[in-house]
Amino acid sequence: MAEPVPPVARIVDALRRHTGDECFACGRANPIGLHLDDFDIRGDDVVATFNARHDLQGTVGNLHGGIAATALDEILVWAGILQEQVLSVTGKLELRYRRPVGVSGLIDLRARVEERRGNRLVISGSLDAGDDARSVTAKGLYLVSHTIAEIMEETGV
Repeated sequence: MAEPVPPVARIVDALRRHTGDECFACGRANPIGLHLDDFDIRGDDVVATFNARHDLQGTVGNLHGGIAATALDEILVWAGILQEQVLSVTGKLELRYRRPVGVSGLIDLRARVEERRGNRLVISGSLDAGDDARSVTAKGLYLVSHTIAEIMEETGV
């Protein structure tokens, strides 16, 4: 019989403890980080948000493309965490920038595991500026590094 899947909040807490809550993308203790938060599962997607700040801009008033890439890489990893119960590292990441994203307001992220073959995950996702129009899309190959059960055991959660 398979172990029951822990609730999202418990997994998020375990991973934050594992990193000392200092991950650049999702760590709350990182003073210059993105502070991705509000992780959840909605339908087939893992979702999260972050606040676009002025200090994250590239061209005046627009989110830096590298920051968009970082946020998307993070939500794709979280899709593997919450949907497949594994932690993974990026093998390949492809992005498509469809339109500029402003640096004021909430940014919505979503991702889903499209396919799993052994220790390889194909994951896709998007970054949206709140109006449901896809601003940046991503697809990547992710390589499993740990199971969430191992990390939860290690952190005592």
